Amino acid sequence: MQLRFSKMHGLGNDFIVFDAINQRVVLTEQQIRILADRHFGVGCDQLLLVEKPVSEIADFKYRIFNADGSEVSQCGNGARCFARFVREKGLSNKDEVVVDTNAGQLRLTYVDEDLVSVNMGVPRHAPWAVPLRSEQEALLYQAEISDATVSFSAVSMGNPHAVLQVTNVDEAPVANWGKQLESHSIFPERANIGFMQVLNRSAVRLRVYERGAAETLACGSGACAAVVAGIELGVLDQQVKVSLPGGDLKISWQGRGEPVFMSGPAVTVFEGLIEL
Repeated sequence: MQLRFSKMHGLGNDFIVFDAINQRVVLTEQQIRILADRHFGVGCDQLLLVEKPVSEIADFKYRIFNADGSEVSQCGNGARCFARFVREKGLSNKDEVVVDTNAGQLRLTYVDEDLVSVNMGVPRHAPWAVPLRSEQEALLYQAEISDATVSFSAVSMGNPHAVLQVTNVDEAPVANWGKQLESHSIFPERANIGFMQVLNRSAVRLRVYERGAAETLACGSGACAAVVAGIELGVLDQQVKVSLPGGDLKISWQGRGEPVFMSGPAVTVFEGLIEL
């Protein structure tokens, strides 16, 4: 089976993107793991599929697979690359496309050659919606790990996120705590773990340990979750620059019941043909 693909990235969070409309793409978890392997495959944090829509008002279906082969429902950096991919491949000439995902619909706006804005939808806070094992909703939750009791905010951006405030992200135990919390029993579907350093009310630094991928250079939904958590805690304003290891994103949120908007770059690295 030969498949054409594009290698893309959003702030260093990198993807293999397949047009699954004009070619048949059926991949096993093992094949996805091989493709994602940086030594034996193409290498990526996530693999993205562009499929035909499942609803009448959508333009496409957007599917996301982690490097370990597991399918997830949301990826903000991937969404921006998705928007640029369908434009570059001539699949759509619209400035705004609507995509079906396993977590609902997203609106992707093509701003210019490099910048894409994404309506990431309305964040959810109820424990059952994250999901999180807790009887009541709270601004902060606690979890026991091997060497600490950690406090975190929890929010769903179509995928589960925990956000920890830290004094300095450079010194944060991202690999250790991130690995333990990502698969902690408090998260029945695992979770993405963000470590946020608040610089001022309109700027933060962030590192994210993503479920199924470990730490990545950037996480769009993680940036949205961090800003939502900071606004809920009263430490951030409604428009925030999020600085990740791979670069900056602009996030805005008007509060409960309103969608989160994310703007940032999307870059095509190369095109390829691979035989599986």
